[in-house]
Amino acid sequence: KDEKGCFRVSVDLEDGQYQYKFRVQSNSPNLLGQMVDVNDPYMKEMDRHSENGVIRVKEGNRILDTYVWQHDQNSLPENRDLIIYEMHITDFCGDEVEIEEPIKFKKAIRKLDYLENLGINAIALMPLTEYDGDYRWGYMPRFFFALESSYGKPQDFKQFVDECHARGIRVFIDCIFNHTNDPSPLLTIDRDYWYYRDRHYPEDDANYWGPELSYENYDETLGIKPTWNFVSDVVQFWIQEYHIDGIRYDAVRQIANDEFFGWLFNQAKAVIQNKPFFQIAEHIPDSSKVCAPEGIFDSCWHESFRYFLKDAIVGESFDLEGLKTAIDARQQGFCGTTSVINYLATHDREHMIVELGDKGIFDQAAFDRIKLGAIVQMTAPGIPMLWMGDEFGQASHKTEVTTHPNPLDWSLLENDRNQDLLAFYQSLIALRKEKQSLRTDNIEFFCTHPENKVFAYVRWNDSGERVVVAANLSDQSYDRYNLDHFPANGTWSIWLQDQQVEAKDGKITISLPSFSAQVLLKAEN
Repeated sequence: KDEKGCFRVSVDLEDGQYQYKFRVQSNSPNLLGQMVDVNDPYMKEMDRHSENGVIRVKEGNRILDTYVWQHDQNSLPENRDLIIYEMHITDFCGDEVEIEEPIKFKKAIRKLDYLENLGINAIALMPLTEYDGDYRWGYMPRFFFALESSYGKPQDFKQFVDECHARGIRVFIDCIFNHTNDPSPLLTIDRDYWYYRDRHYPEDDANYWGPELSYENYDETLGIKPTWNFVSDVVQFWIQEYHIDGIRYDAVRQIANDEFFGWLFNQAKAVIQNKPFFQIAEHIPDSSKVCAPEGIFDSCWHESFRYFLKDAIVGESFDLEGLKTAIDARQQGFCGTTSVINYLATHDREHMIVELGDKGIFDQAAFDRIKLGAIVQMTAPGIPMLWMGDEFGQASHKTEVTTHPNPLDWSLLENDRNQDLLAFYQSLIALRKEKQSLRTDNIEFFCTHPENKVFAYVRWNDSGERVVVAANLSDQSYDRYNLDHFPANGTWSIWLQDQQVEAKDGKITISLPSFSAQVLLKAEN
């Protein structure tokens, strides 16, 4: 036992692969004093069949694998330029792979060209660490260092990240540090050392998901907060070993410890070094106090963006002032573009086409409204994020439980409407990349007609580039709609249409069909 409290033993092993477990005397109340066999909490890989830890030895040294990185020198997009695509690695593969087949990363690699053509430049993966069974969402972790063995081997995930980097796509992972599943080794070894003895928030039953890690326990003998050190080791391992480019931290509101996250991010800087990295909070409801400069995180999921826009798109309600604050998040106290991640759907929220179908809106009417939402999402300040399938109209409801697969239906792309929606998203993402003004903090609502459910805003940069978005969230179509207080006179082109319009005396007249948006670009002189 060393001065840090770690037990160590040296064993001479021939080169090869081995399995192992620990036998320890438990200090957990329900197992007090008993000798128990338990997996190493720092286990890097688990055998799928025996559920033992796996180690490999090469030339007398312990290794994880022999993968050689190929694309570490490729330039990757800065945070301000991100367009994120959230996915569950198994469901993204669709029906092409059986749940128990450990080839998900390999299958996903084959679809990276599709994502590159779509135009996204960051992938947000749902949790990847080892969990019970062969399919879950992953939010009940057992082992924090080991990849879910049904997805593939460590070298498979490294190749996935490497191939993403080859295409200029960053990779984010989803980490759960609020709680664990009941069969966690930390729980078996010494429950009260690692966890709150009682519930952290006993009055908040709806947000209790399992035994909660304690960020307050202090080991006076070692002079450490054990959970702090453990989580820091986890974060640094994933950055160093798998070259990831960002982390989404689940249940930040439940952890409620800014001091810890500030310390954690400072510790991580040593391994992040100069690469672009994104520290993202899942804090529901969203709050500007979570993000810099007042808070610790770079960004947070922007639930209110979806809340106000979804209600307007499905025709449930139209709160123009609320919608304006959601589109321009500075009105909510956020400091700028990278502070919020705007989405219309996530793994926790239904696809917009599902929300519309639940209101009896189908076919072309539904697809038109999806395009309206996509235009606002891609032209608003903030980082846009798609939930896999948004881009072609995946129409399946969320599963009722998180242990049931919900694969993407890639066959939908054989339909004209779905293919058209995909092409629309590709063009819209290309527009966002082309127009630097859409990635600034600059926005002004110059025309608001709440009685008609019409509003318009302008985005601009310091070079004089301007993009105007006019949206009609009513069931009334307008062949000739007058927008007043228009930001610049002259000739403007209508995006995706072979048409130009003239702005004169601060006014312009355009067509605004029901539940649609028009994007106007200042014509080159």
